[in-house]
Amino acid sequence: MKNKMEIVNQSFINGKLVKSIGTATQELFNPSTGEAIGTVLLADPEDADRAVRAAKEAFTSYSRTSIKERGEILQRLHHAIEKREDELVQTAILEYGSPISATIGRTRAASGAFMAAKKAMEHYDFERKIGDGTVIMTPLGIAVAITPFNANYSHICGKIAPALAAGCTTVVKPSELSALETQILCECFQEANVPEGVINVINGTGEVVGTVLCTHPDVSMVSFTGSSRVGKIVMKLAADTMKRVMLELGGKSPNIILEDSDLEKAIPMALMIAFSNSGQACHAGTRLIVPEKILQPIKNILKKTVSSFKLGDLQNKDTYIGPMVSRVQYDTVQRYIKSGIDEGADLLSGGLGHPDGLGGFYARPTVFVNVTPKMKIAKEEIFGPVLSVLTYRSEDEAIAIANETVYGLAAFISSADVQKAQSLARRIDAGMILINNTIAGVSGNEPLPVGGMKQSGIGRASGVWGLEEYLEPKTVA
Repeated sequence: MKNKMEIVNQSFINGKLVKSIGTATQELFNPSTGEAIGTVLLADPEDADRAVRAAKEAFTSYSRTSIKERGEILQRLHHAIEKREDELVQTAILEYGSPISATIGRTRAASGAFMAAKKAMEHYDFERKIGDGTVIMTPLGIAVAITPFNANYSHICGKIAPALAAGCTTVVKPSELSALETQILCECFQEANVPEGVINVINGTGEVVGTVLCTHPDVSMVSFTGSSRVGKIVMKLAADTMKRVMLELGGKSPNIILEDSDLEKAIPMALMIAFSNSGQACHAGTRLIVPEKILQPIKNILKKTVSSFKLGDLQNKDTYIGPMVSRVQYDTVQRYIKSGIDEGADLLSGGLGHPDGLGGFYARPTVFVNVTPKMKIAKEEIFGPVLSVLTYRSEDEAIAIANETVYGLAAFISSADVQKAQSLARRIDAGMILINNTIAGVSGNEPLPVGGMKQSGIGRASGVWGLEEYLEPKTVA
């Protein structure tokens, strides 16, 4: 684990860790305690331009590499991250406050992203004969990745892996709240001996370096994961230079419990889905839509199950909920909890303030019942451990409530009748719908497309769908 008061003052540009030119700094905090643990030197527009220039120079040669050559690079990246798994895990626990079991899983997803992209690339037909013509799938160019704090490693690797597989070069702007984690990842990139300029990483704010990257004339694509509000800004900034934009944005995902569900299984699963990543997950099923006639037994199970969730010791493999990433996010969650109380929802568990015995940025896991669709807590993404329970009298009403949102990232259904659940799933406006399940993106060992509808995003990640986001068809006839 990193020692206290680390100073991160480097960007990763042209294959080397170099001191950032910018002069502004930001403190880094341990969210479990609220204590400062370091400082990051923020990149400025000149740093961003340096990174793009390095990526541009590298693109000419890298875009012409063979599948075998790119596969070897992806393999080395996988090994470099895998080799430092323990250090990566402990740094994320310190800087982000993620419990160890979840952190290990997300770190392995980061290294695994390179192998998944390698497999997709090796099974992909980059040239196709159609009649007398040939369609050649060509790399777009320089791909910018702008990533959030809530799964730093897997977001960064999940974007650059398919980009590299496609033959693109990259510039990454991760969350400045994740600078300690990003530093180790950059060391892994350097150790993997990636060709100079193929991966470039700069720490900086969205307002400063994010704006430069989204408007830079040499950038061909921006892949952004974050809030819908910022996603709209990214689209506007990218429009003048006609960049391709891939967006994975916010969500207010519905979780429909059908009357035939095994409540003793469905309700604990619903809480796991809602409190996934301490509630700091865009796909989290934070609207639980249940039959009105069985609300009371559902309330009983909810209350019993919430009290069983472990908080606090992030090194305990049974701990499920950690702190919010920052004081700002903690305060945001508190405002939403207060708005739920003020608007007349009934507090079943949790509420304002910290959990007993915990300080830092921990919020109390909170469940509201008797929530109506017009309440703020039912409409807006909270990004914290807050679940809203709404009721329905018919399945048609359940679908209407599920679709009464500007979002469309994920949805969940619990039912003993899978065929009925699949029929209902076709009526829900969401990019990913899980039946009696909590994990999106794979079916067995096969990747499935990941992404949203409506204001939850544009484009898809994972497998061949993720690879094609970084390719452009060229017709030769």
